[in-house]
Amino acid sequence: MNRMLKSAVVPAMLLALAPPAPAQDARVDVTGKWQFTVTYEGGSGSPLVTLTQKGDSITGRYSSQVFGEIDLKGSVKGQEFSFGFTTAAGGDSFTMTFTGSMNGKDALRGSVDMGGMGSGTFTAVRQKDPAGAGGSAGG
Repeated sequence: MNRMLKSAVVPAMLLALAPPAPAQDARVDVTGKWQFTVTYEGGSGSPLVTLTQKGDSITGRYSSQVFGEIDLKGSVKGQEFSFGFTTAAGGDSFTMTFTGSMNGKDALRGSVDMGGMGSGTFTAVRQKDPAGAGGSAGG
């Protein structure tokens, strides 16, 4: 009987003393104003992107000299996010889709698919400017 008790108690004690496992499915928080740098085959651009995350959903606004102001939608799954919007260039309509992950607390990185018009990569830095400040650039 004593041996059975020891064989049950010792593993239970070791389990209780073990550090908790890290959260594997902790979600990112992409809410904020982001200065993107997008690099693609034809050049690069620096759009300003405002994202609002509620649960797993992302909404926001993409602002650039090339495409103007465009509403966007997306989602978050674990550590990854994606968002996109439909726009036009040269008379052709296409969907741009950004897919990426956090790179630290205030940085993003990933890839962009320009819906058959090419692809590229991006990095972004969360802006800390006061409310109402901002701007837009090419891209």
